[in-house]
Amino acid sequence: MATADIDAYLAALPEPKRSTLEEMRRRILAIIPDAEQKISYNTPAFAVGGKVVAGFAAFSKHLSYLPHSGRVFDRIPRELDGFVRTSGALHFALDEPLSPELIAKLIEAKMAVLEEDGQWRRPTA
Repeated sequence: MATADIDAYLAALPEPKRSTLEEMRRRILAIIPDAEQKISYNTPAFAVGGKVVAGFAAFSKHLSYLPHSGRVFDRIPRELDGFVRTSGALHFALDEPLSPELIAKLIEAKMAVLEEDGQWRRPTA
């Protein structure tokens, strides 16, 4: 059902927001293909092991990547130079998704926060 909820969220958006966030969804799922897709705080989110590790949202003049932790951005400050951000959102253009490399770094930073907090453990080989 949650995948359908994200589909509905995206379908309700005008272009170019819709196609940009659809690409963001594909890029996130390429990094964490087994993520549970859900709605969290009324926005699309992706969870691993029951913990939300990434999300996004559309606003009138920008799109946002949501790490669901205020500590993520402090881990990769150089990579975020030039972006507008708040404590919980990284803003990006309506027509340009974040790069796969940046998304991977953001997700890795969130996983590290969860690991430090004892909320997630890396799978052992």
